[in-house]
Amino acid sequence: MTVELLDGGSTVPFIARYRKEVTGSLDDTQLRTLDERLRYLRELEERRSAVVESIESQGKLTDELRAQLLSADSKARLEDLYLPYKPKRRTKAQIARENGLEPLAVTLLQDPSQDPQALAAGFLGENVPDAAAALEGARAILVERFGEDGDLIGELRERMWTRGRLVSRVREGKEEAGAKFSDYFSFDEPFGKLPSHRILALFRGEKEEILDLVLEPEEPVESGPSTFEVIVARRFEIADRGRAADRWLLDCVRWAWRTRILVHLGIDLRSRLWQAAEDEGVRVFAANLRDLLLAAPAGSRATMGLDPGLRTGVKVAVVDATGKVVATDTIYPHEPRRQWDASLAVIAKLVERHGVELISIGNGTASRETDKLAGEVVKLMPGVTKIMVSEAGASVYSASAYASQELPGMDVSLRGAVSIARRLQDPLAELVKIDPKSIGVGQYQHDLSEVKLSRSLDAVVEDCVNGVGVDVNTASVPLLTRVSGIGPGLAESIVSHRDANGPFRNRRSLKDVARLGPKAFEQCAGFLRIPGGDDPLDASAVHPEAYPVVRRILDSTSADLKNLIGSQALKTLKPQDFVDEKFGLPTVTDILAELEKPGRDPRPAFKTAAFKDGVEKLTDLKPGMLLEGVVTNVAAFGAFIDIGVHQDGLAHVSQLSNTFVSDPREVVKPGDVVRVKVLEIDLQRKRISLTLRLEDEAPRPRQGDQGGGGRQGGNRNQQGNRGRGGQGGGAKGGGQRPRNEPPASGAIADALRRAGLA
Repeated sequence: MTVELLDGGSTVPFIARYRKEVTGSLDDTQLRTLDERLRYLRELEERRSAVVESIESQGKLTDELRAQLLSADSKARLEDLYLPYKPKRRTKAQIARENGLEPLAVTLLQDPSQDPQALAAGFLGENVPDAAAALEGARAILVERFGEDGDLIGELRERMWTRGRLVSRVREGKEEAGAKFSDYFSFDEPFGKLPSHRILALFRGEKEEILDLVLEPEEPVESGPSTFEVIVARRFEIADRGRAADRWLLDCVRWAWRTRILVHLGIDLRSRLWQAAEDEGVRVFAANLRDLLLAAPAGSRATMGLDPGLRTGVKVAVVDATGKVVATDTIYPHEPRRQWDASLAVIAKLVERHGVELISIGNGTASRETDKLAGEVVKLMPGVTKIMVSEAGASVYSASAYASQELPGMDVSLRGAVSIARRLQDPLAELVKIDPKSIGVGQYQHDLSEVKLSRSLDAVVEDCVNGVGVDVNTASVPLLTRVSGIGPGLAESIVSHRDANGPFRNRRSLKDVARLGPKAFEQCAGFLRIPGGDDPLDASAVHPEAYPVVRRILDSTSADLKNLIGSQALKTLKPQDFVDEKFGLPTVTDILAELEKPGRDPRPAFKTAAFKDGVEKLTDLKPGMLLEGVVTNVAAFGAFIDIGVHQDGLAHVSQLSNTFVSDPREVVKPGDVVRVKVLEIDLQRKRISLTLRLEDEAPRPRQGDQGGGGRQGGNRNQQGNRGRGGQGGGAKGGGQRPRNEPPASGAIADALRRAGLA
């Protein structure tokens, strides 16, 4: 039934929320897994049909082979069985067969007592001048037979996976150019123990021609044949028993293993490693994106967005509580102009004029200098709070077609500041306007499959949007597009209808929207909310199809709807009393929970981190420092944390807890505010090692350095995420104010007086 719903056009969010009786209460994650598995099985069936048809057309499809093909439960097994029948270029084995050498190969394999040289003399011809040529052709035939035995290849592949190792060495002369891959200059690890980030790093190092990778099937054997050669020989009953052809046959086995089977398995296992790493990379990206989208919203509060910059200035945008842009400007507080006083006056004046409560600061170049500027305003204007936010994707939004439509006539450079302000108010509503891949919360995301990554990230966005719900009267086209059952065209129709006819008063009026038919209404109605409309239920997650259940609940309590919603009386009701043939216990339970807290937002409460004053660049850090920071990204090996020095630090997975952590996301998520201790600082590689285990002692810095970083260090730029941050600061001493630092407090007061605020 669940498959029928998916095939019938129902979305995962709709099925997960409103068809629990059918699915057995599978959640969206489980349904996504089912959907992926269903896609794989259908691709397998399609490939199976093609393989059967191909072998049948060759006249080689036996009943036994057909049964094997039909029972193959994976693509790898299916391809193993297809190997001998797969159309291929003209091979040495095919040429040997054409020259009549197959009987020679078969005879020597079946009767090793025959002398190879003597037997080969009987197979000479125009294209086979001597016995050596005959035996070479016979060997090619046997090598192909050994290499195309499906059962043998499957066994060897699994053995190599469990016993083999990936070995990495730096290419000669590439040590300096490939310094970021120094951990892998002399490296080896079993296939089964390689984590995804390490696989991706190794393959990237090979792609950039820094590393040479070798797949070793097992620990080297000092002498004699490898275990794999022994398995091949045993499969075809080849052994050295002193017979005339035994040595020749064993040589064929060795040749088959080294020149054909090992090469084939190497390709397979590279693909398997990449597949595993890619799947994990996509999973990490999707999990981080989910956390970012579901980050705490600051809510409907007037907000100023500051998009930091040095030479080009700081772009300023103020949006009101609804996200409408009410003011923009550009200020030049930093190098080279250093118009600190004037910039301070502009910000202070805008804060006062528009009742700004929050200042949202992008975390790119010159962010800490700009944060200091905002901090001076906050000190003198009670009620204003400043927050550093990720500006990832802001430039992508600025140049997008939707931004041009949403903010017509506004300079592209100012649109980024608008996005930075709005993403503090409601991260989900703003980030859906940006291609998820541009948000930058993955590991080695540029190495991942475009199709696989897009499909996964689109699913995350869809689940997040529908999990939170959307106010149909304020939602943008990109936000509506992500609602179950609504595509870009229908989203535009909804907005056009809203603009032409005013706000929707109830969910029934959605049916008046052009092209919003019964199926689309079924899929989207429960996720579209109408606060303050004609029916209080329209502001809840209760689907219109279930309103009759609510009416029965009202009848049983003799209460009106407004008094019942949020009432303690709901806790006394038994869900099973309202179950009928259409709505089962899971749905009724959900309805009662929704009536208790209608339209509740599943996102956490809003809170901010406070960066430590005087800690603005790497050289300000010292081992043992206790700091507050914001988790920006979580990978399989640990968490990246912004502590306000333009370079994220890395808390290795081993430093996240006093107990064993298998998945860092069990402890932290992007957006979390955490307390950390600085362990080490590697100034040369710009790496910061952090720990959440605050009782741990920081190692003593080495003489002439501030720590060594090592493998626990992390440079977030290597992950393809945030760009360079300005270093700021300057030489202190002699009573001269450092570059990019604010003037003395008297000058600040003067600037505020000029702005009319002091």
